[in-house]
Amino acid sequence: MIAIPKDPRRFFVWGLVTIALMLVAYAGIAAVRGTQRALGNFGVGGEPQISHQVVVDRLREVAKLVAPEMTLRDVVIYEQTRFHSTKRMLLVVTGRVAAGINLQRAEVRIDSAARKITVTLPPAQIVSVDVLNVTTYDESAGLLNPFTLDDRDVIQRRIRTQLTESARQSGILEHADQAASKALKDFLTRDGYSVEIKRPLELKQPTG
Repeated sequence: MIAIPKDPRRFFVWGLVTIALMLVAYAGIAAVRGTQRALGNFGVGGEPQISHQVVVDRLREVAKLVAPEMTLRDVVIYEQTRFHSTKRMLLVVTGRVAAGINLQRAEVRIDSAARKITVTLPPAQIVSVDVLNVTTYDESAGLLNPFTLDDRDVIQRRIRTQLTESARQSGILEHADQAASKALKDFLTRDGYSVEIKRPLELKQPTG
């Protein structure tokens, strides 16, 4: 049984914290080979030229590969008072949060003369929150204020919101942004083309 401190609101446990940047070697190799097949026709006669469609195809490949995930634990407290009667619940929750970038919103500009590809990416977003486990360590309700289905719904929403905020504070969005930038540069830098990744907002460096 977990020992809950006197002030549970200050209790914050990172358990099973993992940053799973799904840029695994075999997937990267497959994507690079796909790039080579897509660009093969440009290698005949003169300097190869990269088309806008090729870049869009590579964006789709990166969208499949880059999906940082974080598994974490946290404490969620729910309190509600009615008729001078307070009900309270304390839960320890485990969840998995994933982040990603909507590459359909990316803007691509190709300068063939300068042999430069510029990709403007939107910022990363939380794309999924999966609640893996919920353990109740304290539940009390007053005679005039019992728990209802509405309370359970509010608690579920609070769990997802708190897991999302914890992942944001951990730097998962910054990791997703940097993973996407690295993957795009790896997949698009070819045949003398340089790649510049632009963002509408300045991003903070991840701390972990």
